[in-house]
Order: sequence, then C-alpha cells, then structure tokens
Amino acid sequence: MTTMVATGSKAYTELVGLVREAAVLASVGNLVSWDQETMMPPKGAGLRAEQLSMLSGMVHEKSTHPRVGELLGECEEDRDLLGDPAHAANVREMRREYDLATRLPLELVKALAECASKGMEAWKGARENNDFKAFLPALELTVELNKRKSECLGQGKAADIYDPLLDTFEPGMTAARTAAIFKPLREFTVGLVDRVQGCGVKVDRGPAVIEFPIAQQKSFVEKVAARIGFDFDAGRMDESAHPFCESLNSLDIRMTNRYRADGWADAISSGTHESGHGIYEQGLLDEHFGTPLGMYISLGIHESQSRMYENLVARSAPFWEWGFGMAKEHFGTDFGGASALDVYKALNIIEPSFIRVEADEVTYNLHIMLRFDMERAMLNGELACKDLPGEWNKRMKSDFGLDVCEDRVGCLQDVHWSMGAMGYFPTYTFGNLYSAQFWEAMGRDIPDRDAQMARGEFGAVLKWLREKIHVHGRMWSAEDLCERVTGEPLKSDALMRHLDAKAKAVYGM
Repeated sequence: MTTMVATGSKAYTELVGLVREAAVLASVGNLVSWDQETMMPPKGAGLRAEQLSMLSGMVHEKSTHPRVGELLGECEEDRDLLGDPAHAANVREMRREYDLATRLPLELVKALAECASKGMEAWKGARENNDFKAFLPALELTVELNKRKSECLGQGKAADIYDPLLDTFEPGMTAARTAAIFKPLREFTVGLVDRVQGCGVKVDRGPAVIEFPIAQQKSFVEKVAARIGFDFDAGRMDESAHPFCESLNSLDIRMTNRYRADGWADAISSGTHESGHGIYEQGLLDEHFGTPLGMYISLGIHESQSRMYENLVARSAPFWEWGFGMAKEHFGTDFGGASALDVYKALNIIEPSFIRVEADEVTYNLHIMLRFDMERAMLNGELACKDLPGEWNKRMKSDFGLDVCEDRVGCLQDVHWSMGAMGYFPTYTFGNLYSAQFWEAMGRDIPDRDAQMARGEFGAVLKWLREKIHVHGRMWSAEDLCERVTGEPLKSDALMRHLDAKAKAVYGM
C-alpha cells in the first residue's frame, strides 16, 4: 500500500495520520465481514459477532478521539491550508464524518455491529428454511437500534426519522426528496410495463436459461469482469448467498457472486454489477487511502457504476455482438441456434418477477420503491415488523400482479436489513438515475462507444469513468459531481429515455 504523504500544516499531517489509522482498522473489520459471508464455518458465528462488535468499537473510538476534533478545529482556521481545494475538501468531509460519529454512543455502535453479525446468520437460516418468524427477533432489534441511531444522528431535529439514516448512505438526500424523485419514475414505469404487456409480443427466454456447469459459469463471469476492467491482481470473486463487494482498499477488493445451473445470464448480470463496484473502488487513489479523497462519494454514485456495467454495458446489444461469440466458445454450444440478438432480447425481457436482483431494468425500480416504503413504515411505527410479510405480499400483488407463495422470495430475499442497513435501498434507484445521465454524457464524449463495445473494447469506457468520477473521491458531493459531468441535476429523464428505447428495441413497439 502506498503511504500517503500529507502536505500542508503540521495539524493537517497529524489529522490525516489519525484518520488513516482508523481506516486501516476498519479494513480489518471489512475483511472479517467478508470471511463471514464466504469462508466462515457456521459454528463460528458467535465469536464473529464479538469480533465485529469489538472492532467497530475500536474504530469508533479512534474516529471520535478528542484529538481529531482539536486538529479539525486548527485546520478549519488555517486559510492557507483551505486555499488548496483538495485539502479543503478533505477537511470538510472529515468534519462531517467526525460530527456524525461523535453523535453515536460507543455502546450503540457496538450493539449495531453485533446485531448485524448475528442478524446475517439468522437471515441465512430463515431464508433457507423459509421461516420469517426465525428472523423476526433480529429484524425487530435492527429496527429499534436504527431508531436510536436516527435519533442520535439527527439530534431529534430531523423532519423524518428516515432522513438521518438515508443521509449516511446518500449525503444530503431526504425521504421527502426521494419520494418526489420516485414519483414520475413510478408513473412512467407502470405505464411502460402496461404497454409491454399489451403489445402482444413474446420474447423467448430460452437462451438465457440454458443449463451450464457452475464451474464454467464462474470462469466465464471472471473473463467478462476482467475484460471490462476489473483487475484480478487487486481483487477476487468468491461465492455467497447474496452477491456483494467489500473493499479493503483500492488494491484489495473482495467480490462475491451466486450461481445456479440454469442461471448463467443472471450470474453475468450480478457478476458485472459487483465488478462495477469493484472497478470504482480500484479507481480510487491509493495515495489518499483513509481520507475522503480516497473514498467513494455516495452509495448512489457507487450504484451508478455497478448498474452501468450491469445494464448499460452487459445487457446492451453492442456487448452481445462481441460477447456472444465468446460465450459460444467458452461453453462449447451454439445456444440452440440462437443469435446474438436473441440472447440480447432474452436478457432484457420486461416482466414482473419476485426477486429484486434478478429483475429487469424496468421493473427493478418498483422493487426499490416497495422496500423504501416498507422500511420507512417500520421505522416510523406505521408497520409492525411482525406484519411485514403480509404488507409485502399485498404490495407485490398491487405493484407486480404476483402472489408471493413463500417469504424466501418475498420479504426474506435481501440481506440488507439483517446487516442493519436501513436507508440503503433508495440508493439503487439513485444509481440507475445517475448511470443513465452519465451514460448519455459519455456518449457525447465518445461517439463511437457502441462500435468499440461491439469489438470487445471497453478501455474508453473505463478511462472516461476513471477521469470523470473515480479519481476525485469526495472532492464534490454526488449532485455537484452530476452537474459537473452531465450539466444537469439528478433527474429521471435520461433513465426514462433509456428504458423506453430498450423496450422498443426488444419488443418492437
């Protein structure tokens, strides 16, 4: 790892050293969490919860040490230091993180970490056994702890209990603004799904569900991930119940994926999604490790990178002009005589389904809106945790026209609540919105981008993302970055244009 050389005042140098120490310790916690999801034997869960609780407490103590506050105060008074935009951004963001961290009592931080570790194990068993009652105590504790967390972060002044939690994942965003952003997208989505279902065109899903050995699927996903830009000398991909990406630093990225015999296409989608996260993390400057300039901006921006590689790259027609030949060679089949266009269409069927991570681009956002409403209702007391399955199933019927027959494909499908991550889900749709705006801006800068992808060339896409987004860390806020890159604030227009065009290409509407 490159050791960051801090320029500026003596106080700034010491400050950077302290926050970097906390980041190194936090990376140990990330590694332990990754191990829990991939390698840890089931009987190790009890000690693992203690380990994570202790590590979280140690990181919190380092992050909230009074000396950090003293040094921040000195730096904020140093006009020469703040005259440098990079130093100013680091101090600004370190102040934000410090203020938020000092509002959380140590015992609450440790309780949240222990709850998350135990909750994940409870969720795994409950999901496997389709037993919501087995997960209910963990969910109730998660909600209660997050209520306390919100109260501490918002200092009792938040307009909505959801706001302080959402702000930790998407700084500056509120529940009210989220609802306002979602409203036109929801109306558009419902209308587009109705048009697709009424057009009378049926797309053959066959090419996307051909069965292949899991080992072949794994190696194919890794080939694609490497081709689009993920550096396997600085990362790896393993298996877990729920795909995720964990960053220790930009030179050590741990991704996971999941597979099933007839799910090669889903494995490509989730694999490129996690690769997008990993590529972003690998693009952060290691020399700034531990400081805001070496951190991702927001989860919405993070999701923009994963959703871009999943949907705008790996589900695109140009990608499959190249990728289909590679797939035929790798799997040793002609896909039943299907063409690249047939595969492209099979991977882009628009159809309501139960599982969020396997949803098509159009209906995906309805899954996010459902979760946003459910967790907000649990937090503000409008929905008791015990009633979650019933309310979830009602929404699936009204929003998707589907009858949920078992909770493992309903309210137990996602890992997030077991991890204590409440306020997280909206960032997926923010990511879709940002990605569509970035993609349009990229298209203006790289007019032959589609032709390059059709030849299996993705270097220009990676270079553009590195220069426009990755290397800047938290120099700007998410929405400031969006305006700098696209010339517009976050809005739904670009995503709606993309989804409408995709529907027309697949269904000929």
